[in-house]
Amino acid sequence: MDQQHQYQPFARQGLYDPRFEHDACGTGFVADMQGRRSHAIVRQAITALENMNHRGAAGSEPNTGDGAGLLIQVPHEFLSRVCADEGFSLAEPGFYGVGMVFLPQDEAQRRVCEQRFAEIVAEEGQTLLGWRTVPTDNNSLGATAVNSQPFIRQVFIQRSADIADEMAFERKLYVIRKLAEKAMRYNPDVQGCQDFYIASLSYKTLVYKGMLLAYQVDLFYPDLSEPDFETAIALLHSRFSTNTFPSWERAHPNRYINHNGEINTIRGNKNWMLAREATLQSDLFGDDLRRILPVIHDDGSDSSDFDNALEFLT
Repeated sequence: MDQQHQYQPFARQGLYDPRFEHDACGTGFVADMQGRRSHAIVRQAITALENMNHRGAAGSEPNTGDGAGLLIQVPHEFLSRVCADEGFSLAEPGFYGVGMVFLPQDEAQRRVCEQRFAEIVAEEGQTLLGWRTVPTDNNSLGATAVNSQPFIRQVFIQRSADIADEMAFERKLYVIRKLAEKAMRYNPDVQGCQDFYIASLSYKTLVYKGMLLAYQVDLFYPDLSEPDFETAIALLHSRFSTNTFPSWERAHPNRYINHNGEINTIRGNKNWMLAREATLQSDLFGDDLRRILPVIHDDGSDSSDFDNALEFLT
């Protein structure tokens, strides 16, 4: 190649135009095509995530990130082992759900949240099997991330005998989560529970995320290094926050999606969703439909708003 045609970084060339150069989140997906669960998928996902550290942003502290995390299948063998250490046992996959819950650091406030959540589970005819405090190591985190860090616990819910199938159970877990959000996070009369947030509550998926940089996810969550922590799929994300401030709950993956970019029609989309709520009907949700509204709350990012809508429609 002669001097005139040598490649120049950020110069217009072929289909590439530097006018469209911009920063955005890093996203990825790893899967075994035959659906075989293994710890190798977890390690591959972490390797991919760590190689996208440049796609995530940091604040004034170089070790406080905009957010990063993984969505994986519920690692049944691992959870069965660690729950036995907590003094309770799990049923077969599909007959229990697990939630990743961000709670207040204050012990008294945390107990209020946990007690109210247990009451909602019982009111919905399900059995709360127990709680597990998720091991964490924040030594690699910056002061801002540490100071806003939630107390992270997993909650386990037994499926009742009258629920016919797994998707009916998934809908019931969705109802429980929405009722818990309204009873605590969005209830000004309950002091201290505004930090209550459920990163995931499902019989099939589990989210490990936080106000982290990509390389910190594996360091912060020792669970991810356990050999029996297995999955056949992994959704991974390194966040570059553009239109909302970072926080632990705004990290990705969300409950259903990763998102790279901005949704510029967000206000119109949210208004249309709110307008449709008056005419919603569902044979699957029945009387529960009115209890789970609104579909979208105002305190989320554009990504979480879309995730809420997609989750509801799914």
